[in-house]
Amino acid sequence: MNFVIIVAAGTGSRMNSDLPKQFLNLNGLPVIMHTINRFFHSATISEVILVISETMESFWNELCLKHQFSLPIHTTFGGNTRFESVKNGIEYIQQNFDIGPKDYIAVHDGARPIVPDTLINRAFEGAYTHQAIVLAQKSIESVRLGASLSNKACDRDQVWLIQTPQVFHGELLLQAYQQNEDPLFTDDASVIEKMGKHITMIEGDSKNIKITYPQDLQIAQFYLSLI
Repeated sequence: MNFVIIVAAGTGSRMNSDLPKQFLNLNGLPVIMHTINRFFHSATISEVILVISETMESFWNELCLKHQFSLPIHTTFGGNTRFESVKNGIEYIQQNFDIGPKDYIAVHDGARPIVPDTLINRAFEGAYTHQAIVLAQKSIESVRLGASLSNKACDRDQVWLIQTPQVFHGELLLQAYQQNEDPLFTDDASVIEKMGKHITMIEGDSKNIKITYPQDLQIAQFYLSLI
């Protein structure tokens, strides 16, 4: 089976909004519903696990009623950090399904609503071969490393911008999340990497943006018109 854990328990503090970014309106639907639709209707995905903040449960239920959103997905609650939220999603899978050697788990940001089905397929195909993959794009900007007063240029051809979904062999991801949380765990690949496992990068998609700032909603609206 192929699972996806959609992480949507964050606060979206950079959006200058009281409402977390994953619940903001995008073309008539909350961002997170667009994201869920992408995976639920993908032939690659067997089960969708949504991770939301427990404090947003009532609001989410209201949104589902308002938009008549009744897809048979699974819902569980997040923690205080992204690591805890993903771990809760993994534990939900463990409690409700038997994970075997042919099962794979993707982790995706709830605020990435424009993920094409071809990209989902490519990510899983890569994981079937390499066990642990991330989607990535080379930086098109010049890059400097360091602080404002002490920094140096680096080769941008060696810099990759990471996207989700990140896809892993199921048993490998379960094992990785038995580790204690580390401040360097900025994504799931970094959790896997801490175990000494190799991460393979696969070409991402420029349309697969993460809604972070208010102007990103306008960009996403344009990309939706192209799908």
